[in-house]
Amino acid sequence: MISRIDLRGDAFPVNGIDRDLLPRAELDVEAALEKVRPICDDVHHRGTAALIDYAERFDGVKIDRVRVPAEAITKALEELDPAVRAALEESIRRARLVHREQRRTDTTVQVVPGGTVTERWVPVRRVGLYVPGGRSVYPSSVVMNVVPAQEAGVGSMAVASPPQADFGGLPHPTILAACALLGVDEVYAAGGAQAVAMFAYGTDECPRADMVTGPGNIWVAAAKRLLKGRIGIDAEAGPTEIAVLADATADPAHVAADLISQAEHDPLAASVLVTDSEELANAVEKELAVQVAATKHVEDRILPALGGRQSGIVLVDGIEQGLEVVDAYAAEHLEIQTADAAAVAARVRNAGAIFVGAYSPVSLGDYAAGSNHVLPTGGCACHSSGLSVQSFLRGIHVVDYSREALADVAGHVVTLAEAEDLPAHGAAVKARFDWKVPQSK
Repeated sequence: MISRIDLRGDAFPVNGIDRDLLPRAELDVEAALEKVRPICDDVHHRGTAALIDYAERFDGVKIDRVRVPAEAITKALEELDPAVRAALEESIRRARLVHREQRRTDTTVQVVPGGTVTERWVPVRRVGLYVPGGRSVYPSSVVMNVVPAQEAGVGSMAVASPPQADFGGLPHPTILAACALLGVDEVYAAGGAQAVAMFAYGTDECPRADMVTGPGNIWVAAAKRLLKGRIGIDAEAGPTEIAVLADATADPAHVAADLISQAEHDPLAASVLVTDSEELANAVEKELAVQVAATKHVEDRILPALGGRQSGIVLVDGIEQGLEVVDAYAAEHLEIQTADAAAVAARVRNAGAIFVGAYSPVSLGDYAAGSNHVLPTGGCACHSSGLSVQSFLRGIHVVDYSREALADVAGHVVTLAEAEDLPAHGAAVKARFDWKVPQSK
């Protein structure tokens, strides 16, 4: 059901782990770029008409407009199961508690008397928030996108989620209800790469956005990479992945359940166990067989995910080697199920989010820990962060110098300008002093 990679003994690389040694999906974002390019170009040139065509082609539904009517959003909330509403409201409450503390405050530094530099934190003007809706429904992703954007002070935001044939070409009603709970009334029935292109270029229905965020499949991630520059992105949050670093103290039933929990998302989902205990590895394999047989989505998602080259059990000689492996892998979700898990977790450098100990499963973070579940995948956690309030803010330096403060440093500015063979830079300073540049102190 799941493969093994044995890095014990002489098999462990002496010069560090090469990411190519580790489980990774065959279809990567780079390979998907050329397939999404014509889709994005088509949306650029035909706008709403292209989105309507792709809804029929990819989602199997005929629609005559892309923007969701306001009454459909209101109705979805009115008809929402009370238990689901209560769970969403608690998820929103916890997410606000965490994300509100991420707000930045402006800072002013007096560099010299009469010379200050202020860093102002300014939210992006408008954002497009992508919520997946293919194999599953993700109202939790509405929460994870909208809450940090609202806490950052974004003034204009729109949600896009794929149209559903079962719901008359609208996004899933639970997604619409989550939007209503959060006060978002601009929602579009658009999915995949075409939704990213809609936000990047704008259409007659949807004004273009400055940034697009949210998780998605490989095609959404590829569209983000393709259009980055035209539109800001959070990260390439593609098919989900979990890595579990565990030793002999871990409960194999917990580990197996957590590996399955991410495998049920998508056949390209990655589930990786890194352990120094062969006994644990054997026990987890037995648990996988038992638990998979008792769950849903087995043939179309879980078995292809666990059996794919992106998943596996990696055997190492100790937790030190295990840390090297998980840092090289840079998982979207990393669980630490070892003795003294908090101390081990504190040494991890590369992960989208870290879940410490037996009672912090990834599922908690997906819904109600208060953390954000929009996280970098595909190894991007070595350079990118998960979605946060900071994702929606830009730091702008405001430079305010008096004549005297400029005069004090003018000589240095002119000297450096001439050293770089940029005399006009120096001349811009000299012009303020009738070409007489005071000597710098």
